[in-house]
Amino acid sequence: MLVAEQDSTEYEPLRDEESARRDLRTSVLSRATFVGGVVLTAALFTFGAWQRRWIADDGLIVLRTVRNLLAGNGPVFNMDERVEANTSTAWTYLIWFFSWLTQARLEYVVLGVSLVVSVLAVAFAMLGTARLWGGTAGQLLIPAGVLVYIALPPARDYATSGLESGLVICWVGLLWWMMIRWSQAAVVRVPSLLGLVFLAGLAPLVRPEATLIGVLALGMIFLAPMPAFRFGPIVLRALIVFVAGVVPICYQIWRMGYYGLPYPNTAVAKDAGGAKWSQGFTYLWDLVGPYYLWIPLVVLLIAGVIAGISRGFALPTLSVAGIRAWLRSPSAVVVMVLGAGLLLTVYAVRVGGDFMHGRMLLTQLFLLLLPVAVVPIPLHFRRSDWSVLVLLVALLGTAGWSLYAASTTAITAGTKIRSSGIVDERIYYVLNTGKDHPILAEDYLDYPRMRAMVNDIAANPKGGLLLNSPSFTFWYLDPPPEPIPEGGSGHTVYFLNLGMTSMNVPLSVRVIDPMGLAYPLAAHSDRLADGRIGHDKALYPDWVVADSGMVGIHPWLPWYMDEDWVTQARTAMSCPATQALMVSTRDPMTFDRFKHNLRNAMTFAKYRIDRVPKYEIQRCGLVDPFPQPPR
Repeated sequence: MLVAEQDSTEYEPLRDEESARRDLRTSVLSRATFVGGVVLTAALFTFGAWQRRWIADDGLIVLRTVRNLLAGNGPVFNMDERVEANTSTAWTYLIWFFSWLTQARLEYVVLGVSLVVSVLAVAFAMLGTARLWGGTAGQLLIPAGVLVYIALPPARDYATSGLESGLVICWVGLLWWMMIRWSQAAVVRVPSLLGLVFLAGLAPLVRPEATLIGVLALGMIFLAPMPAFRFGPIVLRALIVFVAGVVPICYQIWRMGYYGLPYPNTAVAKDAGGAKWSQGFTYLWDLVGPYYLWIPLVVLLIAGVIAGISRGFALPTLSVAGIRAWLRSPSAVVVMVLGAGLLLTVYAVRVGGDFMHGRMLLTQLFLLLLPVAVVPIPLHFRRSDWSVLVLLVALLGTAGWSLYAASTTAITAGTKIRSSGIVDERIYYVLNTGKDHPILAEDYLDYPRMRAMVNDIAANPKGGLLLNSPSFTFWYLDPPPEPIPEGGSGHTVYFLNLGMTSMNVPLSVRVIDPMGLAYPLAAHSDRLADGRIGHDKALYPDWVVADSGMVGIHPWLPWYMDEDWVTQARTAMSCPATQALMVSTRDPMTFDRFKHNLRNAMTFAKYRIDRVPKYEIQRCGLVDPFPQPPR
């Protein structure tokens, strides 16, 4: 017995050493698998996005504002009018900063920044989800939800489009990672907590709809138990409110005073509060249907529920203290991101979605996939553990679906806009410009009318109003009245595609659009009931002739326009409320003008005009210069 005991004792260190080596190998394998998954996913996304690189016409709109910022004209689209033509404030200033820092060509700056933040988004998502599932200890973390996202062609299209889509999901991914860290921390440190609430508070500047995500995150943090703080929990909560709100509130006050609106002008132009449920469901199915997107969503939902049950994710106890304690838990963060994704999907459906295939649902999809960005597979399990088999099947099914979706073309109409009004925006411009990768502003000169616009401006140094022709080949130029001032009276271009026009002309050329993204008069016109989604405002050019002060009679006026309508438009523009709206953006910015705009911003936002001049005259109670004869 003594000998046996001695032998057993003698071999125990050997067994411990073997166990330690086995644990080390397992740890290395787990970490290598996760890091390799992050690198592989980032590489695949980068490669896929670069293959489809382009800058959208709407992406070029951002650059016009950046050009004015760099030139010292302020955050405006046209030098003589204060209009916030970009929906994402943070995106505008981010591009401005890197443009100022690098002094590189703007198109290359926005292309590079778009790609970097898009790729960072999936990395942040995977890091957050890895923490959700307990890290790499004793398990493999396999990419799943992130593969679904990057496999979708719209996700790769808008990773380099010059629009803020990449910034939005990057902010969401970073917020997710930091929220999970906060929910799992044994001791929450106040500086890191304030960093988290500052990030969440930036939501309305990232994109107005993101405010919902920020509010939900801040609500959880505010209501959850506070960490130890020398001045007490009440002071800490007040500090949280201040840190979260200082930047967006200060900017909101500045926006209302400077622009005379409580939100970007794009929200007015598109009537972001309107309801178009039927079109919204069409838009939703336009993304879900062609790719059979519901299949991976259902499969990963089942996988996520099974993995969550196996990890013991708990629901709150039905008491105030129990709910407050639960708010600082990984399961609460999961509920928050899933709830935000569903609510934002409902909002997108309500407003009718968008005209760009898939774009307005990418953030929602990213949110819904966050909890299963990676799926955990335990390294040690019993053969009877059926949950592992389900997870493996889910991973294989997701990978197979991703291969299918990555090579699927949902819209095959090319340059033809379907009855739904939804187009594959990248393919549309690729075909219309003849460029595989339209990136530079001059790449769009081969788009119908663009080269003719540049030539007509050069050929008419005295100035004038350029109105496009229905034939897509030339422009009508309405000249300024005599005597023309020295140096000319300036040019105005009136066209729907703001990006390609504004980036191919000097900043001195005024570029405005009938939908109103950069033209307040059009933005405040009535919405067309059956108009194409995202393009359902169309101000008649008669208003622009009157507004720009160009000749309003034939033969200088284009043949298809009516002199009487131009005269009526000039009369309609004399409406006091319309004049107040116009001077809010055109008068010199003084302290009195700032105060007046600040007080009346909500009134200006709600104001609407009738796009038919004679009806607008009636609405405002003005005297019609051409009254209808009695019948």
